[in-house]
Amino acid sequence: MILIGLTGGIGMGKTTAANLLLQRGLPVVDTDILARQVMEPGEPAFDEIRRAFGPEVLRPDGRVRRDELARQVFSNPARRQQLESIVHPRIRERWLAQVASWRGQKKPCAVVVIPLLFETNAAASFDAIVCVACSGAVQRDRLLGRGWTLEQIGQRLRAQWPIEKKMTLSHYVVWTEGGLDVLGGQFYRILARLAGLQPLSHCNPQRPLPVSSP
Repeated sequence: MILIGLTGGIGMGKTTAANLLLQRGLPVVDTDILARQVMEPGEPAFDEIRRAFGPEVLRPDGRVRRDELARQVFSNPARRQQLESIVHPRIRERWLAQVASWRGQKKPCAVVVIPLLFETNAAASFDAIVCVACSGAVQRDRLLGRGWTLEQIGQRLRAQWPIEKKMTLSHYVVWTEGGLDVLGGQFYRILARLAGLQPLSHCNPQRPLPVSSP
C-alpha cells in the first residue's frame, strides 16, 4: 500500500484536498477529526484535559470548549505543549490503527491528513508526503473569512513550522489558489507518478521530487 501524508499550513486547503481525494475513492483519515474524538467525554484525554486546564474549558453539556482551550494554549507555548503531550499520542494511535486496517484490507493507496506532520516527527511513516500551500496573503484572507483576528492568526502561525520549510521537506507540493479542477489535476499527476514509482523507499524528503505545478 502506498501511504500518503497530507500536510500544509492552516487555512491552506488541507480539508478541500482531503475531500477531493475522498470523492475520488481514496481512503482518508483526518487527524483534526481524530483530535475532536479523543477529547470527547469518556476518553482518557478528556479527563487529563479537565484536570490540567480546569472546569472553564468545559461547556455546560460537559464537552470541551475548543475555543476556550485554543485561547489558553495558543497564547501560552508551555500550555500548548502540555495539551499536545496529552492528545498527540492518542491521535497517533488512532491513525496508525486505521492504516493497519487499510493494509489488512489490501488498499492500494491511502491518505492521512496531519497538519503537524513534520512537527510531530511522523514523516518516516509515509511513502510520500504532499504539502498543500498558498500565498501568505491568500492564507490570511481565508482565515479572516473564518472570523479570526490577526492576533489569532499570528498565534496559530507561530505554533507551526513555516510553510516554506514544510514545502522543502515534502515530496510534492500542491498549490491551492486555483479551482477544484486545477487542484484535481495536480493530485492526478501525483497519484499517477506514485502508481509507477517502485520502490517508493528511495524517496528522500530532504530532496523532494519535482513540484507539481498548477
